[in-house]
Amino acid sequence: MTPNPSTHLIIADDHPLFRDALRHAVASVVPSAKIGEAGTFEELTGILERESDVDLVLLDLSMPGISGFSGLIYLRAQYPAIPVVIVSASDDVGTIRRSLDFGASGFVPKRYGVDTLRDAIQKVLDGDVWIPSDIDLNAAADPEMTKLRDRLITLTPQQVRVLMMLSEGLLNKQIAYELGVSEATIKAHVSAILQKLGVESRTQAVIAAAKISAGQWRPDAPQ
Repeated sequence: MTPNPSTHLIIADDHPLFRDALRHAVASVVPSAKIGEAGTFEELTGILERESDVDLVLLDLSMPGISGFSGLIYLRAQYPAIPVVIVSASDDVGTIRRSLDFGASGFVPKRYGVDTLRDAIQKVLDGDVWIPSDIDLNAAADPEMTKLRDRLITLTPQQVRVLMMLSEGLLNKQIAYELGVSEATIKAHVSAILQKLGVESRTQAVIAAAKISAGQWRPDAPQ
């Protein structure tokens, strides 16, 4: 399928030179597309909150405001109708497998060229999933990551955001201020997060959140 001329894409990457290169690559695929850019995760969520017509997000796994898979997890919870394609320099089979487990619609290694990007964008906008043809995902299947994904799906978007902020070391009062809610509301979210992740304390939740970001947490592992 040829992308619609009115296609709206967001490029989220903290390197201006790479954003510029990716913008030119996207423009060669969809010349009339509306292309937004975000250098931080906060900028990305700000765009998504303001604009309701975004068709696709091209997301780097590492940029200010997120680490590892935390940004992808949040986007899939908060904006489930918007497909996310990971564009990353970390392109080992395990990273690609976990990206799909956490809801990505595609994974394009940064070392690939314009022709590959064109194919990936077309397939994802058509509702398909795109990964490099030489990747064998069966070799990277991880039952424990599937269990983790199933637990994370039960978190609300706000709980995902609170979990991300817990991993940054923020106190309940700080999280409440940032999100514009009461401290009691944050305490309720934290309690729900502990229950859903199967941990017993805030410290364990912070440890779990850090490992979730790297895609390494096992629900049954010692905390």
